[in-house]
Amino acid sequence: MAVPSSRATLIDYCKRRLGEPVIEVNVDEDQLEDRVDESLQYYREFHSDATVRTYLKHLVTATDVSNEYITLASNILFVSKMFPLASSFNNSRNFFDIKYQMMLNDIADLMNFAGDLAYYEQMQQYLSMLDMKLNGHPQVQFSRRQNRLYIFGDFADGDIKEGDYIVAEVYTEVNDSDHTSIFNDMFVKEYTTALIKQQWGQNLIKFEGMQLPGGVILNGRQIYDDATAEIATLRENLRLEHEFPPDFFVG
Repeated sequence: MAVPSSRATLIDYCKRRLGEPVIEVNVDEDQLEDRVDESLQYYREFHSDATVRTYLKHLVTATDVSNEYITLASNILFVSKMFPLASSFNNSRNFFDIKYQMMLNDIADLMNFAGDLAYYEQMQQYLSMLDMKLNGHPQVQFSRRQNRLYIFGDFADGDIKEGDYIVAEVYTEVNDSDHTSIFNDMFVKEYTTALIKQQWGQNLIKFEGMQLPGGVILNGRQIYDDATAEIATLRENLRLEHEFPPDFFVG
């Protein structure tokens, strides 16, 4: 069983599925490369396996402060959350800090089997709610076509300065250069084959009805129509079965 692990082996696999070397697939090499690009682009756009949640750490530069936005890499699709830049409840290590004292007493009680874990959990939720109400979370805006992360207010107010670190939860594309198993994905193989088949039919439509020696008649339109129907079915199945819900990245 063939296991494609690169663009070249994926193209060879698709051509074999379409009949090569028994019959010739009349598609140019540049057209084959374009169809692979389209297939991978659609895969990354909608397939849940093509994205991964990770955390972005960025050191703020003088250029970032001057621009009042941060330039992100082109493989970042969404910025789902940005962590608070500062928190009087969560980041303070002052001995007289309220959370320090409460944790000190609660942990001591738990160690002596006199504390209540449910009470401790409720208190942590209460402190988190106070932190959210008093400090809030940074309001951000990100557009993948601009590759710019805007953090409203913090640059102008001086809350973000050169040399600070920011951390955001982001979703990035799975890079096929590092993770070659993408080329063996069932959808990628079937979808790329259908795109090449459609291109093959489109190339042959020009010679529709032409009779070859031996009485063979070219029927490029039938190949094109069959491939178009296959593409529509594959897209529908992808959107129904493998795409994240539309509100997954909202919030």
